[in-house]
Amino acid sequence: MAGSQVSLKLLINSETKKVLFAEAGKDCVDFLFNILSLPIATVIRLLREQGMVGSLGNLYESIENLNETYIQPYQKKDALLKPIAPAAAYSVPLLLFDSTVVTEKLFYKCGCCHNFSYSDNQSTGCTNCRRQMTSPMNYVAPPTEQKSASSEGGFVKGVVTYMVMDDLVVTPMSTISSITLLNKFNVKEVGSLQEKLVHIGMNEVYNAYVHISTSIIGFGF
Repeated sequence: MAGSQVSLKLLINSETKKVLFAEAGKDCVDFLFNILSLPIATVIRLLREQGMVGSLGNLYESIENLNETYIQPYQKKDALLKPIAPAAAYSVPLLLFDSTVVTEKLFYKCGCCHNFSYSDNQSTGCTNCRRQMTSPMNYVAPPTEQKSASSEGGFVKGVVTYMVMDDLVVTPMSTISSITLLNKFNVKEVGSLQEKLVHIGMNEVYNAYVHISTSIIGFGF
């Protein structure tokens, strides 16, 4: 995990007790955007570790408990239970993954003949001799793009501040956009506005994951 906490500043109308918007930095926006890249099974696995219950958790457990007898010989449970998240997400604050990050993918070839076919599953039959392709071939990932000296990683640039609305609309922050929002919320007295710095830790993140998982499918999940 790249970080254990991110911060954002809330602008609150003290008269109506309503949060108008949040002023957020790169780390917070990277976290919000990269939630979209997480496989649903990854979210469920994280929530189960915190005692999540519900239909999606039951679905996950059903796969775990399913006997290998009922699974196709070329399929593996981990393909559904532990899908590989995008590599970029591993550098984002508050996105938790297994401690071992998959950086290589194994492919297999036939060890009995000189067939050039290969597969990512040892149960696959060779297209030439039909024997299982069990001889490993290491996949070497291409070099990553050369990063500039000011490269920050993540998804968005850190040279600007971002505005996050309560419906999760995220836009670059500017003086004009701020004034427009104040007019939209009918704020008459600037003196009624208060700033509040809040910190997002793992409890808030798990709550966000719960909200996401219950919103994906509307069948009481």
